[in-house]
Amino acid sequence: MNVTQPVVRARWCDIGRIADLVTEALSPTALGAWLVPDERRRPTILAAAARIWIEHALLFGDAFLLPDGTAATVWFHRYRPIPPPARYADRLADACGEQLDRFRQFDQALAARRPTEAHNHLALLAAPGPAESGRAAAVLTGAQRWMDTLSMPTYAEAFTDAERELLQQHGYTQQDTYPLGRSTTAHSMWRSPFWSGRSSRNTHSPARRPLVLTHNSPSTRWTLR
Repeated sequence: MNVTQPVVRARWCDIGRIADLVTEALSPTALGAWLVPDERRRPTILAAAARIWIEHALLFGDAFLLPDGTAATVWFHRYRPIPPPARYADRLADACGEQLDRFRQFDQALAARRPTEAHNHLALLAAPGPAESGRAAAVLTGAQRWMDTLSMPTYAEAFTDAERELLQQHGYTQQDTYPLGRSTTAHSMWRSPFWSGRSSRNTHSPARRPLVLTHNSPSTRWTLR
């Protein structure tokens, strides 16, 4: 797969598709199992919780899809404090039910370690399927190129060794590591703008060239199921 292909900027009609990708990618992981131990209910709960944040990102950030819709990234522009999603407490309670405390704990753990410096935050990277498919690298490359045009550092959390290695390949450096539950570890990852000279790793990032963003067209538009 050609990992230099462009990404398409998501629109409101893509929220359901992105939530499906997040659910499919997260469900089999240790983090997904910790958030929702009940395997039967896990997809429904994860999709409902993801949808809240995807909707919020389209108001306070960006989301991108590969042109074939098989992988996505969701970002927040944290130039200043962002308010919580509308009716967040009620919506999260409705989505998560008896697992609400775990989702609250998850939110609080991430928020406590999030940088205060202005940055773009890679909140979700969803690329279901085997790593060798190249979809995760492709969607991150395309989205990161667009983010680089904003001349801001970027931040992400990695929850698996594979995610951490992928981010490191794209110029991120690990800043912190902390536990989530009994079996999950989070890694805080930071990427300085490639032009800043603050991190020599970034000079080798595949995100060096500017991106000409390809907007959604009828040939790439998603019809929600």
